[in-house]
Amino acid sequence: MTERHPREISKVIALTNPVSGHGAAIRAAERAIARLHHRGVEVVEIIGDDAQDARYLVGAALDKGADAVMATGGDGVVSNVLQVLAGTGVPLGVVPAGTGNDHAREFGIPTGDPEAAADVVVDGWTETIDLGRIRDSTGAEKWFDTVAATGFDSLVTDRANRMTWPHGRLRYYLAMLAELSQLRLLPFRMVLDGGRVIEADLTLVAFGNTRSYGGGMLICPGADPADGLLDITMVHSASRTKLVRLFPTVMKGTHVNLDEVSTARAKSIHVECPGINVYADGDFACPLPAEITAVPGALQVLRPRVSAHH
Repeated sequence: MTERHPREISKVIALTNPVSGHGAAIRAAERAIARLHHRGVEVVEIIGDDAQDARYLVGAALDKGADAVMATGGDGVVSNVLQVLAGTGVPLGVVPAGTGNDHAREFGIPTGDPEAAADVVVDGWTETIDLGRIRDSTGAEKWFDTVAATGFDSLVTDRANRMTWPHGRLRYYLAMLAELSQLRLLPFRMVLDGGRVIEADLTLVAFGNTRSYGGGMLICPGADPADGLLDITMVHSASRTKLVRLFPTVMKGTHVNLDEVSTARAKSIHVECPGINVYADGDFACPLPAEITAVPGALQVLRPRVSAHH
């Protein structure tokens, strides 16, 4: 990482997702914003009721000028801000207050301490990272900064989103059990960098700009958000037992050594699989087919000056 001087942060747009962490984000944002004020920073507060609304308000505030955007909530609110910040050079700060917090985990941002996370924003140390970009068959684009998922995990999310009960993590686990009972191999076709073709029956494929998703699962343990490439993790087994055994190893990232898992790296991947959706940063992106690309240097992230990155 190249050592650079901190930025001067004197005006910050603060976006809060009111529903993140069952309202925890509102409390976290109040504490973080109070810290910014305490340190003499001007704050433009935005509460985004829905994604479109939030994007519009952040974009309008950016037009008036700001040194950074501070997003309080989970990976969904980060994903929302990325759609506006990608390629602008305006840095992203995060106050983690969601269930997953994979962005915060990757960049060493303190969780459970909104004041400390706000200090990271004001201190102004930035790192330039790549973003992933998903382009669907209509040409619509979505940016992501952690992992794009297709296959078993996107089917689980599809199912969880259709369920009205129970709430939170439990709904996700029930959806996972239901999908495990119907586990099957899916006919994927991928073209890597316009050349190498992978046609395989796979349970799941993940494309990582960073290493983890789902709250710390190191699905792409070798991913480096500054190498201009996406890491691809493929699981080739329809055995329920093997998939269930895979979960604990994913927490450590050692699954990539198993026979039923293979990996690749590419700058761009054309992906096809009938009836399968892509989720990125935990949010719905699009149905396949899609083009998933690493875009070098697309985002500035605010992070602690010294951190154990990789």
